Amino acid sequence: MKLKIVCLQMDINFGNPSENFQSAENLIETAMKEKPDVIVLPELWTTGYELTRLDEIADEGAAVSIRFLSQTAKKYHVNFVGGSVANKGKDGVKNTLLIINREGQLVHEYSKLHLFKLMDEHLYLEAGNEKGLFVLENRTFAGVICYDIRFPEWIRSHTVNGAEVLFVVAEWPAPRLAHWRALLIARAIENQCFVIACNRAGKDPNNQFAGHSLVIDPWGEVVAEAGEEEEILKAEIELDLVEKVRKQIPIFEDRKPEFY
Repeated sequence: MKLKIVCLQMDINFGNPSENFQSAENLIETAMKEKPDVIVLPELWTTGYELTRLDEIADEGAAVSIRFLSQTAKKYHVNFVGGSVANKGKDGVKNTLLIINREGQLVHEYSKLHLFKLMDEHLYLEAGNEKGLFVLENRTFAGVICYDIRFPEWIRSHTVNGAEVLFVVAEWPAPRLAHWRALLIARAIENQCFVIACNRAGKDPNNQFAGHSLVIDPWGEVVAEAGEEEEILKAEIELDLVEKVRKQIPIFEDRKPEFY
């Protein structure tokens, strides 16, 4: 089964949801010329890292973001790995990944488990407690957020339960670009899965972001890679390659988790 993937490597407007919704709409319209099956957005694409104003600008229940993605999914008949948004609830604000299918239905929500203290996330955000597994097009995938990729045991908990593609949405800083590439390639190799990683471009008052969204196959080969600037990255993946690689080097059969 082949899937056409598009990553929207946005330059996010700091703390300005209305501008970011408009930017996303424009990028999606352009991306649909490629007739993708899945469109991926970056982390916190509606607000950027304006954490100090989350009480004001976070999306209550992620309702506005879900409505926008749902309506757009139905309009274009496309699936969304809808990046993550600042999701305001009773227990505070979470950084929540949204999965929307072609019919505009909310398939899954995953709120970031590992909060990144170097960017003060723990001061303004609440950690999630759910897994990132979801089903689209009758196949099992997983979605995680940025810092999560530094926790290989978290990623493995998804692939051991059938995930064939790992979607990563991020606002990864430019100074650690080498880590971004190395970690993503490692996660693809050790889990024998596709990795689709959508980072943001541009900068905010405190950070320069790396861009370099990536599509990596189960052998760890880079299928497509963006540059540093705002870009629409496209790739086509063959999902059946996952099963072939896992049969050729059967690491899931040879695991001994009772010793780990």
